[in-house]
Amino acid sequence: MSLDWTPQPAQAGTYRAELSWAGEAGSAAAVASALRGWNHLRFEITEEPTTASEGARYSFTPELGVYHAVTGLHGDIMIPEDRLKAAVVKAALGDTTLLVEIDKLLGKPWDDELETFRHAGDGAPVRWLHQVV
Repeated sequence: MSLDWTPQPAQAGTYRAELSWAGEAGSAAAVASALRGWNHLRFEITEEPTTASEGARYSFTPELGVYHAVTGLHGDIMIPEDRLKAAVVKAALGDTTLLVEIDKLLGKPWDDELETFRHAGDGAPVRWLHQVV
């Protein structure tokens, strides 16, 4: 397997590639782990849910690190109860606000940083992640 690299107009001197593949459930985690050590790399990996497993979403930026979310059948991010409780406690202690913590749980900082890079260059493919309100 090889990647077709095209110039990334969002940042001079950078390139982009997109790859679709089929693999066993959990393979997205292995790919995300392998890629996260590459300096200056930004990536998003989406693993579709199956009848036997939930899906997953991984996003990475050098500034923010790895974001991981479990996704349901319709692509909704499923936040575990313990993570919601921890966000409420942090907000109650005054360390942050509940809105900031919920944004982190939903991956908003990663979406904000990656949005510019999602736009494809001339003729390059792009997969859009949509925010549903």
